[in-house]
Formats: sequence, C-alpha cells, structure tokens
Amino acid sequence: MKQLLQNMRDGIASVEEVPVPSPRDGMALIKTETSLVSAGTERMVAEFAEKSLVGKAHSRPDLVRQVLDKARREGFISTIQAAMNRLDQPMALGYSSAGTIIELGPDMAGFQVGQRVACAGGGYAVHAEYAVVPRSLITPLPDDVDFESAAFTTLGAIALHGFRLAEAQIGESVAVIGLGLVGLLTAQIAVAAGCRVMGVDLDPNRISLASSLGLQACSRETAVDLALSVTVNRGFDAVILCADAASNDPVELAGEIARDRGRVVATGAVGLKFPRKIYYEKELSFINSRSYGPGRYDSAYEEKGQDYPLAYIRWTEGRNFESIVDLLESGKLKVLPLISHRFPIDEATKAYDVIKGKNDEPFLGVILQYPETSESPSTVIRYKKTAAKSEPFVRLGVLGAGLFANATLLPAIKKVKDIDLVGIASAGGLHAQQAAKKHGFDYAASSNEEILKDPNINTVAILTRNGSHAELVVKALKAGKNVFVEKPLAINNDQLTAITKALTVDGCPLLTVGFNRRYAPLAKQLVNFLQDRTEAIYAHYRINAGYIPREHWTQDPEQGGGRIIGEGCHFVDFITFLVGAAPISVNAVALPDYGRYKEDNLSMTFTFPDGSIGVVDYLANGDKSFPKERVEVFWGGKIAILDDYRRLEVVHAGRRKKLSRKQDKGWKDEWVAFSNAIREGGEPPIPYEQLIGVTKATFAALNAIRAGGKEII
Repeated sequence: MKQLLQNMRDGIASVEEVPVPSPRDGMALIKTETSLVSAGTERMVAEFAEKSLVGKAHSRPDLVRQVLDKARREGFISTIQAAMNRLDQPMALGYSSAGTIIELGPDMAGFQVGQRVACAGGGYAVHAEYAVVPRSLITPLPDDVDFESAAFTTLGAIALHGFRLAEAQIGESVAVIGLGLVGLLTAQIAVAAGCRVMGVDLDPNRISLASSLGLQACSRETAVDLALSVTVNRGFDAVILCADAASNDPVELAGEIARDRGRVVATGAVGLKFPRKIYYEKELSFINSRSYGPGRYDSAYEEKGQDYPLAYIRWTEGRNFESIVDLLESGKLKVLPLISHRFPIDEATKAYDVIKGKNDEPFLGVILQYPETSESPSTVIRYKKTAAKSEPFVRLGVLGAGLFANATLLPAIKKVKDIDLVGIASAGGLHAQQAAKKHGFDYAASSNEEILKDPNINTVAILTRNGSHAELVVKALKAGKNVFVEKPLAINNDQLTAITKALTVDGCPLLTVGFNRRYAPLAKQLVNFLQDRTEAIYAHYRINAGYIPREHWTQDPEQGGGRIIGEGCHFVDFITFLVGAAPISVNAVALPDYGRYKEDNLSMTFTFPDGSIGVVDYLANGDKSFPKERVEVFWGGKIAILDDYRRLEVVHAGRRKKLSRKQDKGWKDEWVAFSNAIREGGEPPIPYEQLIGVTKATFAALNAIRAGGKEII
C-alpha cells in the first residue's frame, strides 16, 4: 500500500510502499477513502524535520538535555549513534481520515465489515491506503455524510472540545480569534449551540470565507471596536484562541475583548505571556485545550477500549466524534467550503509543499484522496537482495522492528558471520519496511504468521512487547524454529508453564533469552577471575534505572509486566551467571511508591544453592546523568568491581588490576554464542534451568515485596 512518511533526519516527505497492517485485538482494518492534512500540527512536524541538527537542538532544548545526560552516562559516540537512529525512524503522518472497514480483529462487537467510518488518532488514522484503528477512535457514519466531510471529524472534535471548555451557554457571546480550519469549525459549533459569535483573523480571504458561511467576522484592527458593539459594551463571555501564532497578540486581544470574569481557552498554539494587568483586573480564567477530549493520551481508553462512565464523564473524545458527525449530518457544520486543495495519495508530497508555503498560494482544507484498486491488500513487501550469503545456516526471521531492534540488536546481528536476514515483521508494517530496507532483509511483513510459517526461516528473534513474548515463543518452537527472545521470557507463571511444557517436547529447537550482559567482554573477564573459587560469593548489583512514568507500557501488568520482571531479570541473570546456578530464595523490600513510582525502587536479596548471596538494588529515584550499573563481588580475599561495562578492577593481596574498554554489553557476542549452538547442534547457550529459574526469581521477588516475607523459588 502507499503511505506518506516523514524522514525526521533530512526533512524529506515521501510516499512509499508499506505492508498493509494487520488488525489486532480491539482494532479494525480500514480502507481509507479520504484523509485531512493538518495545516497546523503536520506543518510544524515537517518544518522541524527540515531543520539542521543545530536547528533541531535550538527548537527542542529539552531533548538536548536528555542527549547530554545520556552522553555523560554512556559516552558521546554511542549517544550520537542512538540519536541518529531515533531520527532515522520514519514518522507516519496524519490523524484524521474516513473510510470503510474491510477486516475486524477480535473484540470488535458492534462493528461490521463494509461499514463506513470516521477515524482518528496520530499513528492510526494516517495518510495511507489502509490503516489499523482502535475501536475507541472509530465512529460510524450515516449514509448521507460523505467521506470528504467525515475526514474533518477529528479536527472538528478538537474544535468542539475547546468550545466545551469555554462553558459557553445559549445566548452567550463567543469570540473566536483565528479563522483557520479549527477556528471556522469552532465558530460554526458556537453558532449551532445558540451563541452570538464574532470571528477575528488577519487574512481578508478567511474573513470573507467566514462571512460566506453566515458568520460575523472582522480584521484584527477593528476587533476591539466591533467587540464592544456586538456585546453591548459588556465584553465576550468566552474567547477561544484558534490562531497559530508564536506572538502573544492573541492572548492580549483576548484580554481586551473578554468581559469581567470571562473565560479564555487556547485551542491553537499561541504565545502565552499574559498581560497581567488586564487579566488580573478582569479576573479572567484561562485554560489550554488538550486535543480531542477526555480519553486522549490515555492508552487504556484509546488502545484497550476502556470507556469512561457516561454518568461521570459526559463528553469523551469518542462522544465528541459522534457529536461532530451529528452536526455534519444535520448540516449545521459545513466543511466542504473549507476545502481548498485535493491531491491523490501518489502526489501527497505536493500537499506538504502547499501547507509549508512553498507554492506561495492560499490554502485551508487540504484533502488526500485514495483511488479504488482491484488488488488484494498485501501484508508482505519483497526486496531484491544485493548480495546473498552462501548457504548460511542461521536463516533469521524477526518479529518486532522498534527502536531497540533497529538501533541496537540488528546492527549487532549483522556483524555475526553466516546469519542470513530473511524476513522481518511489525504490527503496523511501517517499521518492518524501514528495517528491511536499512538492514537488508529479503522481505517486510505486518503479520507474525508470515515469519512463523516461512520454511526458509529456521530461527526467529522475538523483539515485540513483553506481554507477547511467551505466546510467540511457544508458536515459534511448535513451528520448528530456534528462538531468541528478548527479555523477559515470560511475565506470569501461566506463560512460563506453557514455555516449560513446549521445551519438553522431543526434538524441540533451541531457545535462548537476550541476557546479553553475561556475554559482555568485561563480564567474561570477571567470571575468569571467579573460576578457581572454593567458597561462596557475595555480589551486589546496583542499578540507577531512572524514572519511567507509571503510564508507560513497561509498567502495564499485561503489556510490560512491570520493571522488575521486564528489566530486573537482566541483573538477576547476571548474578546467576557469576554463581553458575539460579537462586533458590529471595527477600525483598521496597520504598513507598508515593503515587509516582510502581514497585521500581527496591532491594532484593537472593540466596543460591552453594550459599552465595546476591543483592540487586534497582532504583528509579536517582539522576539519569549518573552511571547506570555497578557490580561488586567479594570472595576468598578478593574484590572485583565492574563499572557500567567499561571498567573492571580486581583487588587481591593489596594489588589492583584494572581493565577498561569502550562500553560493550555483549549484544554481538550473545548472537555469536546462539549461532554457534544452532550450527553445532549442541546445548543451549544458557541452560534452561537458569532461564526458567531467573524468571521465577523475579516473580518471587514481587511476591516477597507484597507479602512482606521470604519467598522460596
């Protein structure tokens, strides 16, 4: 399918062939008929992408601080590589479209194939021939609302939410400053609600268009005088700022024309330096409107379909979409006169030239159109390889193509001899397409099944979100594939039991987990120092993990499993690697969460079969600029200290031996070990009892925190 993409490094927008996405639970596959280009949001993204690195840094100092913190912690070169990899990730443009449902994922009761719908949401209602959209962001269309009008639904909801925040009532007066798309929609909504409305804009063409729609509008120069006339010298009850202006003039004008104790709402992006005197004297209320309404930015609502009770939240973003469709059907909201340009998807880059002002022509509503096609949508795109390896034994398929895969793991895999990159899949298809082109895979797909059923693939790497690991591991093993799964192996006991059962089948392929730290060069040196030990060890692993919001997917029990199961397993495994056996019991205590954390500030003490003790202190309450990891090991009159996989120091008999190198956490060497095991047909590189034991240990640690006692693993 064709999709409009934005390259964030060089600023080039392009229409590319991408695999058609596959609908997941609670989602529908939509064949797009029309989509609306946002002259505000999308123009800002495009203009940011076109800036030089210096220009990007100047406009986003918050990101610069993050990069500097990372550089202090991990080094300049690796930080720059990570930043460049992030910029290389394509951005899917668009968030307001309309089309027809052609396929339903599970849990989509109430929707039907063939149903006409309006779609919303960044990353979902994109400028593409096909899109996968969650149920909460889909609104059914009546027969007499055409697709072009329906493409305005999302933008209309933005205008409607701003109007609702203004709390304007029948008979009140409302001023709308800025008569772009959102402003003209806002003004029409206010009229439909029984308000007396005045619009203000700098552009005489937009003033004229507003007048043709039956709206009262004026220039900036006459706004104050007309406001007095319209409101009989009282001032406006509500002023809604829909302008796109860096200056403070809209905020200042709002203060002038608002009544005493009036309400000011910012829907557009305007300067926010308030003239204190007039806002103070009138005791004005001000609020920034946040997108489409309650539910926006809430993954439980948007992605999982968990609606808010109507009795407590009357107007969610979904119910705002419904209201806009009702206004379109009744004719009270007229959007077709707002369309200034139409482009077929093949010429979508011309739309961006228009909204960025490169053609020096006036514009307002820019619509992309999608032609009918008789071809069946394809979930696979194949590429001609430039240089295939001769008879490689490891023929790899990859599930998941996120930032970690593209920036870290795939570059490491490419350094390993005799691994043939066959296929890569991602749920939306887009990231798989970019990864396939960048790293040289034979094909890209949007369906995991394409990889699992491919007879040319004998090894699968699972790099998806944590909650899907176990199911995919079992499927891949049953399909006869060797499996590398990024940590964690599983996020609950039921999943772990299913994997354990699959491993007992005769002739089961090899399985390993991405516990890369045990393969780091300095980690191997540390184990060499421990080889001749005759007594138990004490190991202390301190992790300055850094704060992650409670709402992040890694904190979700179903998607991520929480940080201890999702990432803490790394450090339990490392001590297991040092000892040579999985732990048998654990005590754990945690700091209070204070409503900010989520069981991610804790100390875990593990005991091992030979009497060794391992302490893992996982902390999210520190400063990210400080180095992340430090391991200290005590045994037989010796001490070893490993700092962030850069420096290793061993102290014995008063003498110190120091080793240092560029940070290497073992990503390449773990694949060398796995590849050798597959080729030689021997034992798995990490014993299964350790893989399973480490996973059980993280479950037990959380149980110990919650139960306040010791847990036997």
